[in-house]
Amino acid sequence: MLFEPRSGRLAAWGNALLAGLASPDEAVLSIVGEDAVHRVEGLPGETVPVGLTLALGRLRALGVTGLRVALPAPGHPLGLSGPPEFNARALEAEEAVVSVGAALGLVPEVSEAGPAGDVHVSVTWHVLPVREAPPADVPSLGEAERELAEALREATEVLTRLDVAGSGPVAEAALSAYRARAEAGREALAPGYPARAVRVLALAQRVDLMVSLAYENGHGGAVAASEMAARAEALRPVERVARRALVAAYNSAVEARERG
Repeated sequence: MLFEPRSGRLAAWGNALLAGLASPDEAVLSIVGEDAVHRVEGLPGETVPVGLTLALGRLRALGVTGLRVALPAPGHPLGLSGPPEFNARALEAEEAVVSVGAALGLVPEVSEAGPAGDVHVSVTWHVLPVREAPPADVPSLGEAERELAEALREATEVLTRLDVAGSGPVAEAALSAYRARAEAGREALAPGYPARAVRVLALAQRVDLMVSLAYENGHGGAVAASEMAARAEALRPVERVARRALVAAYNSAVEARERG
């Protein structure tokens, strides 16, 4: 249940590759993860979808020096800079990658096939033109870390006040997965990212996990429709802070390079 958007993996390992800190094979394997295959469609100079290795090399040849993440939600165009067509596609997918050095963005389209228990996931990244402008509402790492500390307290208070169940098989499985990942020291980002970014990402994922449990793990004591609405209203700003922090963490390698 940990929130690790595909755009985050593409940006993190794409940045490592562009910086010469990861090989093409290592980057592609890390981006694809447990998916079956990733293809890139609409790349300048290509008339058919191509694989990630070729696509990342072509982006470098087109002048791309870094990749940023956008995680927009209705009313919150987080990480986007336009134009409207790209923003709309990114909002529909709830994520996107924006290139630095070339006016191109990538939006994933996810397809699933196969029976339950043996589902094969394929991802097509659609390349679209973007506006070269500062991304919307992306905080610094320091700002994101401060916001997260407060958000974690707020999320705990909200769940306690609304009596949202924090137990049961779904919640326990999610919490166990989080603890196992933390204890194993699994690399959360990619080579070239500052330690603070790894810390912010882990904390943002923890906050996002708490919010997800609140929405998905039954109604707890919030039985009435008004109480359920109150829970959603209380958790919405916490969820917004977590998404802002995720974007700040994934984009920190690019920000660090731009500062020299």
